[in-house]
Amino acid sequence: MTDSVIVRHRLAYQMIHQPRLTNPADMVRWLGAVQAQDFLAAKWALGLRLPGSTEADIEQCIANRSVVRTWAMRGTLHLIAADDVRWILDLLRPRLHQISNGYLRRHDLSATDVAKSYDALNRVLEGGQQLTRPELKVALEQAGIRIYDIRMNLLLNRAAFDGLIGCGVRRGSENTYALLDEWIPSTRPMERIEALAELTKRYFRGHGPATLQDFVWWSGLTITEAKAGIHAVKSQLAQETIHGQLYWMDPSGFYMHDASLAIHLLPAFDEYLVGYKDRSAALGPLDFKQVISSANGIFYPVILIDGKVVGTWKRTVKNDTVQIQPEFFYPLTSRQHDEIIEVGHHYGHFKQLRASMVGGH
Repeated sequence: MTDSVIVRHRLAYQMIHQPRLTNPADMVRWLGAVQAQDFLAAKWALGLRLPGSTEADIEQCIANRSVVRTWAMRGTLHLIAADDVRWILDLLRPRLHQISNGYLRRHDLSATDVAKSYDALNRVLEGGQQLTRPELKVALEQAGIRIYDIRMNLLLNRAAFDGLIGCGVRRGSENTYALLDEWIPSTRPMERIEALAELTKRYFRGHGPATLQDFVWWSGLTITEAKAGIHAVKSQLAQETIHGQLYWMDPSGFYMHDASLAIHLLPAFDEYLVGYKDRSAALGPLDFKQVISSANGIFYPVILIDGKVVGTWKRTVKNDTVQIQPEFFYPLTSRQHDEIIEVGHHYGHFKQLRASMVGGH
């Protein structure tokens, strides 16, 4: 199996090419979780995998509470299917606490401060309230907690790690927060090994072929935990050694045989790149710095041809038009240029705007 075959499998398993699902919650469930620190990007991450969908469709899955946006893997915001949120958080919580404990100490936030913040959040959010960050800041200050941006982040993150809050429906450009127990119904708890096995299966099913190290990176679990997860489901996975590395994947055999003209506009932080520690199969000879900002570690939106990164793109919304500006690392054929215009129309439909391609030729 070569890098080209790896990326073609990933295009199929991630349902970027030839998708087979139609519901946003089902897509999130298939992938296990979808990185969502950039909400606009996360919406397109689902949209490109759900042909015919619109941005409003993705927002509706948040509003109807079938998908929840909350802090999970690696302490980062993700979209998670509502019936998966609690068992995933229960599984990851020990590692999430390890991440946050040092930061809390560094910013002089004690266990008492955390408890006071939970009381304040419960009080102002109960009864189905969805409040913005500035509104919650007032409540925490009234509880006697000294608040500034980093402290606010740490307290909200910790409350999300503990399953107290999650994101509600955005109010304009601002996130809102709600009590998780009021936002979504309770679900059956899982034993830890059951949850570990399920998360492992979800990851390799939706991201394969991938390695142990990829799974550790994506999940934030320890190597020991990840190995235990693979051991628990190895009979349900296929394996292959590539370049001396053991790769795992779903055995169902999704495979795209001809991807030579398959062009995709991926959002920033798409699972196709961010979901792996080793991204070399998709990047090829490119330097990782060509697709990520060295200043702040932000992943750029990228263009794929046949599963390989060939450029980046930007979009600008003006009135009823979204302008898409590609920047290519390699020359394209005239047929590929025609194809990318068609792909741009797909994005325009998603945004419910007229799409136009500018530059990049």
